[in-house]
Amino acid sequence: MPDTSNAVKARTLALVLGDQLDRESALWDDFDPDRDVVWMAEASEESTHVWSHKVRIAFFLAAMRHFRDALAERGYRVDYCELGEEATTLSDALRDAIDRLRPERLAVVHPGEWRVRDALRALSEEKGLELIEHDDTHFYTTPEDFARHAEGRKQVRLEYFYRELRKRFGVLMEDGQPIGGAWNFDKENRGAFGKRGPGRLRKPRSSKPDEITREVLDLVNDRFAEHPGSLDHFDWPVTVGDARRALADFIKHRLPSFGEYQDAMWTDEPWLYHSRLSAAINVKLLGPHEVVDAAVAAYESGEAPLNAVEGFVRQILGWREYVRGVYWNHMPRYLDRNALEANQPLPDFYWTGDTEMACLRDAIHQTLRYGYAHHIQRLMVTGLFAMLLGVDPRRVHEWYLAVYVDAVEWVELPNTLGMSQHADGGLMGSKPYCATGKYIQRMSNHCGECRFDPAKAAGDDACPFTTLYWDFLARNRERLRGNNRMAMQLKNLDRKDPAELAAIRERADSLREELAPSLPEG
Repeated sequence: MPDTSNAVKARTLALVLGDQLDRESALWDDFDPDRDVVWMAEASEESTHVWSHKVRIAFFLAAMRHFRDALAERGYRVDYCELGEEATTLSDALRDAIDRLRPERLAVVHPGEWRVRDALRALSEEKGLELIEHDDTHFYTTPEDFARHAEGRKQVRLEYFYRELRKRFGVLMEDGQPIGGAWNFDKENRGAFGKRGPGRLRKPRSSKPDEITREVLDLVNDRFAEHPGSLDHFDWPVTVGDARRALADFIKHRLPSFGEYQDAMWTDEPWLYHSRLSAAINVKLLGPHEVVDAAVAAYESGEAPLNAVEGFVRQILGWREYVRGVYWNHMPRYLDRNALEANQPLPDFYWTGDTEMACLRDAIHQTLRYGYAHHIQRLMVTGLFAMLLGVDPRRVHEWYLAVYVDAVEWVELPNTLGMSQHADGGLMGSKPYCATGKYIQRMSNHCGECRFDPAKAAGDDACPFTTLYWDFLARNRERLRGNNRMAMQLKNLDRKDPAELAAIRERADSLREELAPSLPEG
């Protein structure tokens, strides 16, 4: 798209990043359409600093181009840099715009990634320009709110931060107490489908690609042909209107059963009762207040039960705000945490899905097809296996950031490094989320179609999850000794016969050797 700023000198160059597509942004509070220019850029670096999934690239580019056009319709001048043939960084593209438009200052909403904020600050200093950084009013809280909550606490648990926010914003509260008499209904949110499965499920609302999106899909298939994933099924909402229709569809058709079955899995059923809204929320096409209000209204009207609504609200008002606080309170050092001293490489099958393990094969094939997997597939299948195997958490983080359509570092990194890999040593989670293959058997149908036995820990037909679970406990026994929540699991480990433990260790070592990535030829 040609430059729409008419090369007029700008008072303020208002920077809109790819995850800041917010019509209610604080960026607009003092924006003067006659004197200020919006700047947006498609930088190839943002798709290549991790080997990004085609769906993730296409989603961001399509959403950005639609947002650009929406701003132009409002009468804003938009200086928009489309992806060119040559590789570009965000800094290079902005440096060019500054040289052309000669702004007096720069303005941006608090970026969602430390790397990007650091680059913008460095460039503003290089150019001698003031960088105005607005609070991100999309969220319920600020990083400073979380820092105040965390001050003086050795561990910062979601539950207490969530309760604080429920009270502060009056969500699902009555006379100062939580509706239903409990702060969460997590025990009612662990249902499995049983042998009969989920039955016939209504498909989520599909957002058919329009002309702009189709152009982006062609561009990504051409420019990023070697990147993982497929665009054959791309139907993500990339406009505010499509995102709101997707929200309405979820509230009406899937939220009522979301609570009971949010942790369940089933082969070839990628969506089940999940919302598919995280990508639209994370680039700010939808606001969390709007989403929470819609869910609460469904409870108040009797359209959805309390355990479903509270479970969903906890993900938005609780978990999402919490992980953002963790990220900004502990970066950039958080990125290098590796409390379990894990150093194994990521197996090749994470990029292909070519594995005999049915649960991992289904989750990864689904990820490559759609750029999506729900939270239990991420935590208790792909993430669990990586932790038990002992994969370097930095490599696991890079994979998650690359392959999921909703991945923005502030939300992805704490979920991966802290929640999934326990690499932060318990800052987020009070214990590692470790389990044998029996957990996956209980929550899915995957084990019925797998050659491995989740009840066995040693031997060729032993489930690798079960083998690696006991090996994980043995390898980290002393690290976990002081953790009361691990006491029962360690007692069970201590009951193991030495000969059985030796067989488990031998099988675990064999698995690591089998799964070591192949070296490139030459």
